[in-house]
Amino acid sequence: MYRLTGKVQHYVWGGRDYLPWLLGKGNAHHQPYAEYWMGVHSGGHTRVWLNDHAHTGLPDLIRSEPRRYLGSEVLQKFGDLPFLLKVLDVKSMLSIQVHPTKEAAKLGFDAENTAGVPLDSLHRNFKDANHKPEIMVALGDFWLLHGFLPEDELLNRLESTPELEFLIPIFKSGGYHGLYRQVMELSEEEVDKIIAPLARRVYPGYQAGNWSKSQPEFWVGRILEVTAPVFRGMDRGIFSIYFFNIVSLKEGQAIFQGPGLPHAYLEGQNIELMSNSDNVLRGGLTPKHIDVPELMKHIRFEATHPKVLDGIQEGAALKYICPIPDFTIRRVSLRKGEEYSWSDPGPQISIQVSGDLTWNDEMKCLKGSSVWVNPNEKCVIKALEDSILFLASVP
Repeated sequence: MYRLTGKVQHYVWGGRDYLPWLLGKGNAHHQPYAEYWMGVHSGGHTRVWLNDHAHTGLPDLIRSEPRRYLGSEVLQKFGDLPFLLKVLDVKSMLSIQVHPTKEAAKLGFDAENTAGVPLDSLHRNFKDANHKPEIMVALGDFWLLHGFLPEDELLNRLESTPELEFLIPIFKSGGYHGLYRQVMELSEEEVDKIIAPLARRVYPGYQAGNWSKSQPEFWVGRILEVTAPVFRGMDRGIFSIYFFNIVSLKEGQAIFQGPGLPHAYLEGQNIELMSNSDNVLRGGLTPKHIDVPELMKHIRFEATHPKVLDGIQEGAALKYICPIPDFTIRRVSLRKGEEYSWSDPGPQISIQVSGDLTWNDEMKCLKGSSVWVNPNEKCVIKALEDSILFLASVP
């Protein structure tokens, strides 16, 4: 076992307080602390502490003895650590986004490489050749957009929104694909012409506290906080707020998001576990690059009935089953003095979100600590106070 230090990402949508509190850091300059990465992705390498004074990169450690650090099965199947573990603090809405399948990611990555598009280009769609299915576990109340509403609910949403009634015949004739294509191919002037009247109607109710978070008008109002009372330059992602499921999760609940499922995080903190990738195709609520033709190739244009996961109880752990071979995650909750023991055949990364623990009666870990566990290592953690730990591994 080794202590780890992950990489903080200071994206503008991040909060200022949660991750500094979790990691025991100050934030005198009030920077946004959006994500904390633990893995081998080139965008956020993790340091491994060999002892109290010496460290190396996690990719370097694995390359030094791949079979030892990955285990035979993971090495043969993936060739490297297949997952990336994150902690997120979402203060402002993230972009509407979709992730490609593994096959599509490889084709897109190779095509952009052949075309000579630099990896750091703002117009790059594919940052690597991998897919990015992901599961998130809420650390408290969490809100997100998750896939297209079922047909009846979407029709009701359009019928109850005067500015969007014109889309009803388009949806009835062209389905989800025709509806989404219609709004994504509008000019900026056309978007403003439709959304500005909606904004003028919705915003006073938002200011007065008339909208709940389960209503799209609340999140439109949240967006308008930074643009009102101008009501121009409207983001086409506002359409998606009306098209998608608005999902609320409580602490410990989880949701899986596979390739092609459009989604966006709205508010809250979570643990996010995904395949080792950073491929994102965006559809709005962002100043970043939006490639509409490419985006349309990857979306699953179908109704989504959100499946909230409560986890399967295994002793002190809740295990969340994911429909892919890349990763799984457990949430271990211990009262002071309780123990939890286990051994996995593959590598693991932990992140401790509350309390203090000891590992194998040797290593004391405080809140915010992260640990690398070698394959087949027998582990016993003991809670020095009430504690919650997440364990990412390969199923």
